[in-house]
Amino acid sequence: MIKKSILLLFCLSFILACNQNKLLKPSEYSETINQELTGDLAFETVSFVEKYWRVVGNTGFNKSVYRIAEQLEKDGYVLEENATDEDVLTYRIETRPLKNPTWESVDATVTIIGETTPLLSNDTNTNMIALRSYSTPKEGTTAEVIHIKDLKKLKTTNVKGKIVFAETSPSRIFKTAVAQGGAVGVITYSNPTYLQPEKNTTSIQFRSIPLDTINKAWGIAMSYAAKERLKSALAKGKVSLNVKVETKIYPSEELTIVADIKGSEQPKKRLVFSAHIQEPGANDNASGVGATLEMASVTAKLVKEGKINPKRTLTYLWGDEIISTRRYVQEDSLRAKDIVWGISLDMVGEDTKKTGGTFLIEKMPDPSAIWTRGNDKHTEWGGRKLKAKDMKPHYLNDFVIEKFKAQGKRANWIVNTNPYEGGSDHVPFLRGNIPSVLFWHFTDQFYHTDNDRIDKVSKETLKNVSTAALVSAFTLINADENTAKNVLKNIESAAVTRINEELKQGKLAIDKGEKLKTQKEIIAAWQDWYIKATETVVDMVSDINLIQSEIEKTQAIINNISKKNTALLDK
Repeated sequence: MIKKSILLLFCLSFILACNQNKLLKPSEYSETINQELTGDLAFETVSFVEKYWRVVGNTGFNKSVYRIAEQLEKDGYVLEENATDEDVLTYRIETRPLKNPTWESVDATVTIIGETTPLLSNDTNTNMIALRSYSTPKEGTTAEVIHIKDLKKLKTTNVKGKIVFAETSPSRIFKTAVAQGGAVGVITYSNPTYLQPEKNTTSIQFRSIPLDTINKAWGIAMSYAAKERLKSALAKGKVSLNVKVETKIYPSEELTIVADIKGSEQPKKRLVFSAHIQEPGANDNASGVGATLEMASVTAKLVKEGKINPKRTLTYLWGDEIISTRRYVQEDSLRAKDIVWGISLDMVGEDTKKTGGTFLIEKMPDPSAIWTRGNDKHTEWGGRKLKAKDMKPHYLNDFVIEKFKAQGKRANWIVNTNPYEGGSDHVPFLRGNIPSVLFWHFTDQFYHTDNDRIDKVSKETLKNVSTAALVSAFTLINADENTAKNVLKNIESAAVTRINEELKQGKLAIDKGEKLKTQKEIIAAWQDWYIKATETVVDMVSDINLIQSEIEKTQAIINNISKKNTALLDK
């Protein structure tokens, strides 16, 4: 009996040792993930999702959710209601009633009376119907066009029974023109300059109008070419249009899909990746959907092979932009307090040779969002100037920058950053005091237009973003005191580089007549930000005493370089 027990213990020890030998070291994450993650699944998913104009609750949105679920099942994720405590890979589809009906674009044409070629056709301009538009009769609506050149005159212009044309967003004039003025509909143009409309003459940036259950009217958005053609016709005299719109507006439900890889040591602590499904485009944001799905797939494979045994839980969330992420953060306060990191993937697959712009990491609020200078630049999206109270000191910014720069070096891929601007799924995390960054691309000359199609998506970019994101995630969910010490070295390097750069920028500013006091204030702000960032590495360790001396050494170096550079400003 004793011999059998010893033999059994030996066998168990041998199996455990073998499994331990399979586990990847953090230094091996990049090489392994680069081999496993090809971008194929991400690209295939983008190809499926981008076929649909996705609005929460509509056919395309829901088909995308079930496509994700199908792949998760293939990868070994178990539906939560069927899972046992031993199941590490699980997923669920959350269902909620929609307060308002959902909407689908079906078909549309706009024709100038007297001409045979349509001014616009949904076959080639899938964004021409403004979101929440109702259908016209089958034969369409024919009415005279009233061109409103000065929006201030809209209120006093008789537009009853007419089609209002203006160069603005349809939502801006809809109430005045339709609900108050009695117009049958609106047709508008408002493509911003970064879309290069005179080059991309067929592009239409998608627009929306309020849900009008009384008048059941419609809005049409125009391309640059259509706008110029209509203006040319109006210059010759009276113009009437025949507008045919077919849409579906119906009650539905909201779906959110969540996949978890349960942590073995601290399962309540988690990193959450979020990617929104809704939008009509390929890069925005079918690319985020596809990237996160391949990341979830590769994670499952490595877990099943015993190469990854996450200490903390890794979560993937797909849903309605901002709304689903905000709910995930707010609806369960106990869960929210254990979300250690939140990362948003939005527009992550761009072929920048076609779209323009570059891959960007949008940082958590740091002093570059207060004083934006040097290599720090806001995108054309833009961002309000923040204040000191808005700062979110944390190591996450420089941590992910380092991981992505390493992938960039490996793949000859350009990685840049921008100061905090907001507008995507990282915002709810930050508002919940959860460290969060955004992975995205900008500027994009096809952003929110019907030319954001699969031909603008790069499988190589999808691979690079997904790989760097997954390397970051595995490092964080398996972080320990050694990880914390490495992160402190990274913080030290980043802080010294930044404070030296601010000395340089400060001297240039003083030469231009700016105040010395302000330049000292900027260095002090970065000093404060990085000192506080060093303290955040405690979320990687069970006992702060394991790294307290390293924190103090790093802080001393930051304080010394700040003091030195502040003094140099006086010279």
